[in-house]
Formats: sequence, structure tokens, C-alpha cells
Amino acid sequence: MPLIIRSVLTGFIVSSIGIAIWSIMLTGIAAPWSVLPMIIALWAYLKYFSGTWGSKKSTETRKKYFRSIKLSPSFWKWGIVAAIVFVVIIQASFVITFRIIDFPAKAFTADYKILDSMPLWVAWVVLIMGSIVAGICEETGFRGYMQVPLEKKYGSSAAIIITSIVFMLIHLSHSWAAPILPHIFFASVLLGILAYKTGSLIPGIIGHSILDIFDYSVWWSDITGGFQKQTVFKTGIDLHFIVWILIFMLALFIFFRSMGRLKKGEQRVAMPVNTLLFNYE
Repeated sequence: MPLIIRSVLTGFIVSSIGIAIWSIMLTGIAAPWSVLPMIIALWAYLKYFSGTWGSKKSTETRKKYFRSIKLSPSFWKWGIVAAIVFVVIIQASFVITFRIIDFPAKAFTADYKILDSMPLWVAWVVLIMGSIVAGICEETGFRGYMQVPLEKKYGSSAAIIITSIVFMLIHLSHSWAAPILPHIFFASVLLGILAYKTGSLIPGIIGHSILDIFDYSVWWSDITGGFQKQTVFKTGIDLHFIVWILIFMLALFIFFRSMGRLKKGEQRVAMPVNTLLFNYE
């Protein structure tokens, strides 16, 4: 099987396993109790796909695909800065977009009506757990198991673009995806750059999880009241619109400035992932 097909299939399967487990837990066990077994399942997922558990024959490969390394203090600092401004970039891009075109509220909230039927605190618990699951599993599958082997074969730029195209297409299964396909692709490119430049999945997992908390609570559901602003064609160009454009531009500058601060050579040393952010032994 050609490497590109093998990498795409492997990354998709690795990502889907964790998300499928969460869907089963949420369907079979009443919320919020479904969160408790999911924490254990997610712990086991990390242990296996990071190369800590499982067959010794594939341990090194799984560590490599998970980018299991210890980051230097400098890489931690700039990686986390980039992860936070990544969230700001994507949220700002949504605000700007839906000040230019009408926000399709019905399409955006159609997939997660279940949250509206839950008590507010339960909805938040489920939302946060779902965001963490998506952050960990999608970064492991796409920026790890899919992108890493593609980097080795085709180089970082091609690997990030291929991964981002697949990431974008996979999200077409959601009712909210069509109006924001460029945003999905753009978000994946930034996460791909973050993973490649830091050499780690951890900053991307943090940024992706925080992003999804905002997405689920502001855009995909009504639990925070939703997005209420009208387009600039109805209100005229106002301060709100200008400020969000400036926020977007500044955050984008900080992201690439942070990436430029990362110097190969002061990067990291190979180390099992359980000595990093996840002290889950």
C-alpha cells in the first residue's frame, strides 16, 4: 500500500477510535457519569498510542508518531503562546466571517441539540470532556500518526497540506462544516505547523481542546446564548468588526513570531510521554 494511503488511513483510524469510544460512552451511560469511564479510556488510549503500553516491536514507531519528546523550557513557552493565540485566530476568523455573511444558527447547532436537553452544569461537563477527547484524539491521529510519516516522505509543507485536506474533508460529516471549510483547513495548517515546529503534539492538544470548548459553547450550541451580531451590510462597518480584524491580525503575527523563536538544536530530548504533561503513571 502506498505510504500516503497508509498514513491517511492509519491517522483516520487512530483519531476515530477515541472519538467512537466517547460516542459509545455518551450513548450507553447517562451523562455526566459517562465522563468517568471515558477518563479511564482516554488514559489507556494515551498510554498505548504514545508507545508506553503495547507490543515492544512497535513501541519506537508509536513514540515517533506521537512525537513523544521532552520540550525545552523555551519550546514550552513559545509552544503554549502559539497554542493560545491559535485559539484567538480561529475564533476571530469566525467572528469576522459571520459579520460578513449571516450566521447559519440552525445548521450550526443541529448536531448537538442533546446539550440543550441537559441541565446546564451537565452540558458543560459533557462539552469539556468532548473537547478534550477531540483535542487528544484528532491531534494524535492527524498531526501524529498521519502527518509524521508524510513529513519523512514528502517534507513538512506537503505533509501539512495533505493532512489538512483530509482533516477538512472528514469534517464534512457535520452540518456546520460547509460554510467554514476554509477555516477548518486553515486551523489544521496552523496545528500542523505547531506540531512540526515544536516537535510535540502537546501544545496542539492544548490549543485544540481549548478551541473546541469555545466552538461547542459559542457556535455549535446555544448554552452561552450563541452569536447574535448582525452583518456589516446591515449595521455598517462598526468598532466591533474593526477590533476583531485587528485581533485576528495581531494573533496571527504572534503565532508566526512564536514559531520563529523555536530554534532547532535547543529543541528537545527523546523521553517517554508520561514524563511530560501527562503524569498518568
